[in-house]
Amino acid sequence: MALTKVDKSLLETTSGVASASTFLRGDGTWDAPASSGFVEMKVYTAASSVWTKPAGVTKIVVEVQGAGGGGGGGNVSKGAGGGGGGYSRKFLSATDLANTTSADVAVGGYGAGGGSNAAGSAGGASTFTEKVGSGGWTEVKGLGGSGGAPTGGNGGAGGVASGGDMHIDGGSGGVPNENNVGGGTFFTPQHYSLSGSPNPPTAGTGYGGGGEGSRGTSGYGGAAGRAGIVIVWEYK
Repeated sequence: MALTKVDKSLLETTSGVASASTFLRGDGTWDAPASSGFVEMKVYTAASSVWTKPAGVTKIVVEVQGAGGGGGGGNVSKGAGGGGGGYSRKFLSATDLANTTSADVAVGGYGAGGGSNAAGSAGGASTFTEKVGSGGWTEVKGLGGSGGAPTGGNGGAGGVASGGDMHIDGGSGGVPNENNVGGGTFFTPQHYSLSGSPNPPTAGTGYGGGGEGSRGTSGYGGAAGRAGIVIVWEYK
C-alpha cells in the first residue's frame, strides 16, 4: 500500500501556525516545543549571598564545599595538618522547587594556621538553605575541617557533609605518613612537602583544602586552609 503525504492545509486545526518550528498537538493546535535544558551556572565565593530562583528554572543541582582547617605550628617537632572541608551534592527537582523562591547561601571561610606551638583554626561551614518557600528540602551542608594540633599532635578531622544526595567528607590532616599533611577534598587532593625551606608550609589548595602543619620547629607556624565554595547549576 502506497503512502500519500497529507498536505497541512487539509488538517483541521483550531489555532496556531504550521511551520518548521511548530508541531500539531492532539487538540488540533499548532504549538512550539517547550524549551528545556541547562540555563546557567552560578558560583558563590562571598561569605553570604542569596540565590533567587529565576523565571523558567524548574530544577537545580547544588554543590556545597566546606572550608579547610589551618595547620598547627611547630615547637620540638612538626605541626599537624588541617582537615579538608566536607562536600555535598543535591538535585532539587521541580517538585522540590515548586514552592521555593529563594535560598540563603553561606560560604565557609578558611581556617587560619596556628602560630609557633599553637593549633590551627577550624574552617567554616558552607550551606545552601531554603529561605522563602516550602519545598521538600531544608539545607545542604558541608562542614569545615578542624585545625591541626601543634608540635606532633593529631591532624585535624575532615568536615562532615549532610543534606545532599551524595556526601564526601573531607580528608583528615596529618595522614598517611607525614604529620604535616593538609587534608584533601572533592576538589583537591591532600598535600605535603618533603623538601625545601621548612617555613612557611603550603596553604590549602583547590576549594576547602586543609593547610599544612609547620615543617619546622620552634618559631614556625602552620599554613592556612582554603575557603569553601557553593555552585548552583540551573535547568529549565
